[in-house]
Amino acid sequence: MPHSPLTRTTLTRAALGVALALVASAAAAHTGEGVTGGFLSGFTHPILGWDHVIAMVAVGLWGAFLGAPAIWLLPIVFPLVMAFGGALGVMGIPIPAVETGIALSGVVLGLLIAFAVKAELWIAAVIVAIFAIFHGHAHGTELPEAANPFAYAVGFVIGTGLLHLCGIALGLLTKLPWGTYAIRAAGVVIAAIGGAFLAGIA
Repeated sequence: MPHSPLTRTTLTRAALGVALALVASAAAAHTGEGVTGGFLSGFTHPILGWDHVIAMVAVGLWGAFLGAPAIWLLPIVFPLVMAFGGALGVMGIPIPAVETGIALSGVVLGLLIAFAVKAELWIAAVIVAIFAIFHGHAHGTELPEAANPFAYAVGFVIGTGLLHLCGIALGLLTKLPWGTYAIRAAGVVIAAIGGAFLAGIA
């Protein structure tokens, strides 16, 4: 039985309303709202910021340079402590000189790699943890107002983990005859970029 004009109009309006609602939801996700937007904001934040990228890759690189168990422990310590720093930022608890601490993380970790420093495991973990607090606090304070904090935290931890894995993968070059020199050269580059952020020219 054919629909009446009124019924067809009602169905058309309903379909249009559903379509607009879906488009609005998708747009909200890309502006940082809700669970999806919170996750995407958190995931992309460390990946799109060079000051974060160099430090997180450096953690993986240094861990690979130090060998087991540091190769796995340091990339675990960093995101865990970073999540704690993020919680401090979300709660509005201040930490002095956050941007300076982030820039110094690139300088210090880069130099540790460049000079092939073989620190004891607990010392390496403490150094990484200290810098992780600064990075986490920056993430927490930059949380979009409408974003889901838990989803944001999960996103930036996963994004950080991927950067650590990149560093670990690069660190595996130590198995090649020239690999150690390449990694140490990468440490120099990381320290230089960190220095540029520290000087305010990057």
